[in-house]
Amino acid sequence: MKLLNVGALGHETPAILDKDGIIRSLEGVCEPISASFLAADGLQRLSKLNLADLPIIDPSVRLGAPLLGPGKIIAVGLNYDEHIKETGSTQQQEPVLFTKAVSALSGPFDVIERPKNATQVDWEIELVVIIGKTAKYITEDQVEAHIAGFCTGIDVSERYFQKHRSGQWLKGKSADTFAPIGPYLVTLDEFSHYQSCSLSLDVNGQKMQSSNTNKMIHTVKTLVSYINQFMSLQAGDLIFTGTPEGVGLGFTPPIFLQQGDQIVAEVEGLGIQRHVVIDHAD
Repeated sequence: MKLLNVGALGHETPAILDKDGIIRSLEGVCEPISASFLAADGLQRLSKLNLADLPIIDPSVRLGAPLLGPGKIIAVGLNYDEHIKETGSTQQQEPVLFTKAVSALSGPFDVIERPKNATQVDWEIELVVIIGKTAKYITEDQVEAHIAGFCTGIDVSERYFQKHRSGQWLKGKSADTFAPIGPYLVTLDEFSHYQSCSLSLDVNGQKMQSSNTNKMIHTVKTLVSYINQFMSLQAGDLIFTGTPEGVGLGFTPPIFLQQGDQIVAEVEGLGIQRHVVIDHAD
């Protein structure tokens, strides 16, 4: 299944994409696609639907984040060799973890806002894992049974806040609009090749990032199991799995996002995001 939330910000309703690429309404069938929807076994309830019976939605409708109300957003740093090299970092023995504020969540075509006093806003295309049910101390073999699906994500980052404000990555990762996801939540049964899919990101028509999830240092299964040794995971939790090379920080001189820049990002099979960058307005 490819699940969506559509409508004005804060007033989204659930929807599903059929095999012909038509958006059909799930309003009245279930609640918006959210952490509570997954926790209530919502995916199983939808699996028996005849999509042809559902009303068609105008394709021009706003698409929101395909998963609302996550309990937490966990992100992984330095998970691709070439990204480690371009940033002058050192590979760590264990995965590098940090969090993003849940208030950073936004939709796949929403604007990306440069926060107040920002000078070094950067891009990071990532595969995002969506947890489907509570997990505690699971092994790698148990991971897939706890995954609802996947989506495209961008870990937008303000590098000065991240690297020069007492070294707290959270500060540079959590501004509003810094976690756009979507357009779809694609369920695991339709996306079993998650460890061998391409990722790409363009800025103003120029290809900046182009890689494949098969180049991850720590695989999806390793990451989910590893994170779960330090915290329980609940339905709707999001895990950003790291970015490949090609971020703005890696260029000489570095390239950072400016007002009016246009971003196109895609994880193969998970849909395309398009964003325009704007400055914060007081």
